[in-house]
Amino acid sequence: MAYDFSALKVLVVDDNVHMHQILRSILGAMRITDVMFAVDVKSAAEEMAHFRPDIIITDVVVGDQEGLDLIEKVRKGEVGFDPYVPVIALTGYTERRMITRARDVGVHEVLAKPVSIEMLYQRLVNITTKPRPFIKSEGYFGPCRRRQVKAFQGREKRGQDGGQEGGGEEELAIPEVSDFEAA
Repeated sequence: MAYDFSALKVLVVDDNVHMHQILRSILGAMRITDVMFAVDVKSAAEEMAHFRPDIIITDVVVGDQEGLDLIEKVRKGEVGFDPYVPVIALTGYTERRMITRARDVGVHEVLAKPVSIEMLYQRLVNITTKPRPFIKSEGYFGPCRRRQVKAFQGREKRGQDGGQEGGGEEELAIPEVSDFEAA
């Protein structure tokens, strides 16, 4: 099934202008033409003052700063922007430490470089057709970090169930929300 992403507004944050060209081509192939590019965290914050993206695509390392610093600011509302905006992090650094950090600052999806149209398309499909609820806790604000929704199997220790066995009859329901129609 193909999705129409042509109405998306995307902010790309990457200090490599060649990556801008690659992403412009990939996004254009998906009919996404409303794209703004920033080369650093400061210019990205300035862009967000007048450009309200539906999705942010940021490199994990932007110049001498981390693109993830921008995401922390967005999630905390420091940039004066919607803290719920979906974020895709691009990285050439695929070590567990970097992926975990990206997850922990509230990134929705991580995409390893080199970027392919198929992989970016799949990340956009995941974000738009399988939205994850946002979690707010003392040390975290962002999309739920759990990818799999499984029924609990075992002895229930919470609530008024009297310690009955969880049989897996009920599963957590996440409503399907999408502003995009299948083409």
